[in-house]
Amino acid sequence: MRSLCDRLGAMREGLSVGNLGSTIPRASTTDRSMNTSPDNQPARRPLLPWLIAALVACVVPAGVLAMAGDPRITAPVFAVGLMGAGMISAAIAGRFRVGVFAALLNGAGLVLLALALGLPAFGDPLAAVLAAVIASVSFAARGSLFALSAAPRGWWVALAIVAGEAAVLLTAIAMPGAWPGWVLALLPAQWATMALQSALTGTGTRLAAAALIALAGTAAATTLVTRLWPRRWPYLVMFTTWLGLSALVWEAMA
Repeated sequence: MRSLCDRLGAMREGLSVGNLGSTIPRASTTDRSMNTSPDNQPARRPLLPWLIAALVACVVPAGVLAMAGDPRITAPVFAVGLMGAGMISAAIAGRFRVGVFAALLNGAGLVLLALALGLPAFGDPLAAVLAAVIASVSFAARGSLFALSAAPRGWWVALAIVAGEAAVLLTAIAMPGAWPGWVLALLPAQWATMALQSALTGTGTRLAAAALIALAGTAAATTLVTRLWPRRWPYLVMFTTWLGLSALVWEAMA
């Protein structure tokens, strides 16, 4: 009898432990889905902006150089290529260095293409390198600002600005006098064009100096706005600097 009672007690203890285990909550499918939700996954950068940047900065300028074969268009195409690669890439990546690297790499590729097409080489290579570096820094600084101020579509703003300034430059070449000089003096793409044109021909040093000062000055003012973001008052400094440096370029053009 005593052994039978011991057995019955052991069976009761086993049943109580089993019931207790059945009450322990198991991980639900909802919890598993929450752990693998898109919000918990690393952010992926879309491919479309990079494809558009490559088209605008690389493919289109290369096609224009190949089809036109006109030395007059070399400097504007280089300027638009630097601007497109630097500004759009920085706006997509949100990184200043990415924009500078992309602009310089694209500029080097366009130079090699121009030489392969038989277009004139730079008469002053050192001045060309200096102009390309300063222009790349200036354009990348603007793209970095767009990445903050117009997120997540800052690259659309950069694309629109590049397309607009490229249209003005190409119109000015195809139809001289279509745009007044003061309009061209407002465009950073025109500043880069003047600096690169001076490096191509070895002339226009005074005009190139004004253009490089304008590019460097706007780069500094834009960087100030980016560093102090989201404060708004630095925008006044940036626009005032842009207008003042545009007046400097306009005076050099006169």
